[in-house]
Amino acid sequence: MLLFLLWGGAASAQSGGKSVVVTERTRAELLAHAPEGVEPGKPVWVGLQLAHQPEWHSYWKNSGDSGLPTKLEWKLPAGVLAGEIAWPTPSKHPIGTLINYGYEHTVLLPVPLTIAPEFKPSVLGGALEVKLKASWLVCRRECIPEEGEFSLAIPAKSATALHGPVFQASFAAQPKPLAGQATATLNRNALRLRVSGLPAGLRGKPLEFFPETAEVIETSAKWSQSWDGQVWTAQVPLSPQRSQSPDVMPIVLTQGNQGWSIDARVQGTWPATAAPVAVSPALQEALRNNAAAAESGARMTFAAALLGALLGGLILNLMPCVFPVLAIKVVGFTQHASDQRARRLDGAAYSAGVVAAFAALGLLVVALRGVGQQLGWGFQLQMPGVVAALAVLFTLIGLNLAGVFEVRQLVPSRLAPLQSSHPVLNAFLSGVLAVVVASPCTAPFMGAALGFAVGLPAAQALLIFAALGAGMALPYLVASWVPAVARLLPRPGEWMVTFRKLMAYPMFAAVVWLLWVLGQQSGINAASALLVVLVAVSMLAWSLGLPGRARVIIGTIAVAWTAGFAWLLAGQVAVALPQRVVAASDAVWQPWESGRVEQLLASGRPVFVDFTAAWCVTCQYNKKTVLQKPEVLADLAARDVALLRADWTLRDPAITAALGALGRSGVPLYVIYTRDAAPRILSEILSTSELRAALSAVPLASSPAAQRPPMLRPAIAP
Repeated sequence: MLLFLLWGGAASAQSGGKSVVVTERTRAELLAHAPEGVEPGKPVWVGLQLAHQPEWHSYWKNSGDSGLPTKLEWKLPAGVLAGEIAWPTPSKHPIGTLINYGYEHTVLLPVPLTIAPEFKPSVLGGALEVKLKASWLVCRRECIPEEGEFSLAIPAKSATALHGPVFQASFAAQPKPLAGQATATLNRNALRLRVSGLPAGLRGKPLEFFPETAEVIETSAKWSQSWDGQVWTAQVPLSPQRSQSPDVMPIVLTQGNQGWSIDARVQGTWPATAAPVAVSPALQEALRNNAAAAESGARMTFAAALLGALLGGLILNLMPCVFPVLAIKVVGFTQHASDQRARRLDGAAYSAGVVAAFAALGLLVVALRGVGQQLGWGFQLQMPGVVAALAVLFTLIGLNLAGVFEVRQLVPSRLAPLQSSHPVLNAFLSGVLAVVVASPCTAPFMGAALGFAVGLPAAQALLIFAALGAGMALPYLVASWVPAVARLLPRPGEWMVTFRKLMAYPMFAAVVWLLWVLGQQSGINAASALLVVLVAVSMLAWSLGLPGRARVIIGTIAVAWTAGFAWLLAGQVAVALPQRVVAASDAVWQPWESGRVEQLLASGRPVFVDFTAAWCVTCQYNKKTVLQKPEVLADLAARDVALLRADWTLRDPAITAALGALGRSGVPLYVIYTRDAAPRILSEILSTSELRAALSAVPLASSPAAQRPPMLRPAIAP
């Protein structure tokens, strides 16, 4: 119980109800300023203060070439309304050839609260309860999304002015409204600004210019400015990928630590928006080749897809995901070594379970795609709840193999004869379990077959999924039905007890991997909560073998413990899911985002895309054995290949669509794009020699890739 209380307190301090959240890069605090109390007509302010570590910065309302502005979501009582952020004047942050707008050091983002007459303070304490859910992006060379939940109780009748100087400093840092006139005249692909009414002391001095409307001007392009008597003028290039054509452009002008804001009325007609990427004729031909390659993949014959599914299922037995369950199956076969009929029934039931499970997965994928859901192979492991449930199941299987408890202890006594008389059902369920365990893996031939299947009519798609299951079950069906193969199996003996207990450890290793997957999906708090749930489940399983009252008392404690932390785990997963973030880039890899490949090809760079997921064991194996090798990275850098990583750990419709366009429905997938050729798809089991051979067709670069900025815009999912 003490552990439960300590855990709950720690969790709430980090995610649910304090005024301060601290990370390695920022210290975020919710502050309040109500110098005359909380009453209608009185000034009441709240604000998020971000204190950045050296070299880190967050973003203004218009983040510039990359980044995202800080987002505040308020939960307030009836009769209280939150206004917009009163943004302080930003500064410019160049990163390579890019320019961003934001804040370093410490900044307060104040928000005014309007108190209506119908507002009623809380019954306990007579206070205004303020809750905030905030998300912000901090960048140095890399970008890290951060978030926090905050709460404050502001006394309704007494003054709250402890942080008054901080709010006053923020008010002073805001751009002052300019009582003048401003126009923005459209001149071909540029905007000509004229601003009058600026203080006389500024005349002749250069000013900095910040547009509040994003994606209108070419932020990092050179622009000119001058003074025409008392009027400041500037010529600013328009963005060729302009997304907006406003009639009024709010702008901020700064000089030193002072800033002024004014609305510039737009004069003239906006030019036609350019294409998102300037595509040369050669690139257009390459893109047509890409489309043709994807289309040719879709034209795979049905017979070839069936054969590929059968071979892929056969090879799936060699993948590390499946080993724990297959080892258990070997033990089961040896138990029937002297009983041919029982061995054949066991093999047939196991095979039926495998085929049925694959068909059920296929039916679910086809049905959900039919109603507009974009799913692929392994989709169930994109759900943190499924990952947590599998970790619990594997823990119980491991404890059972280790002899901590027997399944018959979970079955009511009146049902025990029913269980013992249906070993065929047990074999069938072990086949279903094998498919569940195998789903994180993709074997050679599987990718193309499954990608082809999801575009077929339901009946044909189900046949391909069933063929995949038949391939996976085939070795065990042969071993159980062919006497010559059965004779190769070891005879029953005392070794089976030791082997069974040994097989518990691969199951526990799978649990460790699932914990890591959940941590990638939902954060360290969720993984820690699951770990405590597993300890409680282990205690519950152990209690089943205790006698009398000890079994009841310890079992009850374990059930309460399990339920409490399962509830906490569900809360942690629910908090993390809305803030889904693609894995942060490093100095080598950039996050994949829709359209990024075309942009890089247009700039003349070849592209290598790694479609991956934390739950994909094959992906992690390839990453460790190939993609992280220094010689491979050196080859990629020598050819100035842009490296993109498409993280599919949680559902991402854009990545699902990209996989489908390449004729695939799951990961891993490795693709090399060049300007003058169709995309080259590499094997699911990647090798250094295959990748380096594919790179040999890419010419060496004339300038090192290290000179390019590591990322343009962080890919953050909503």
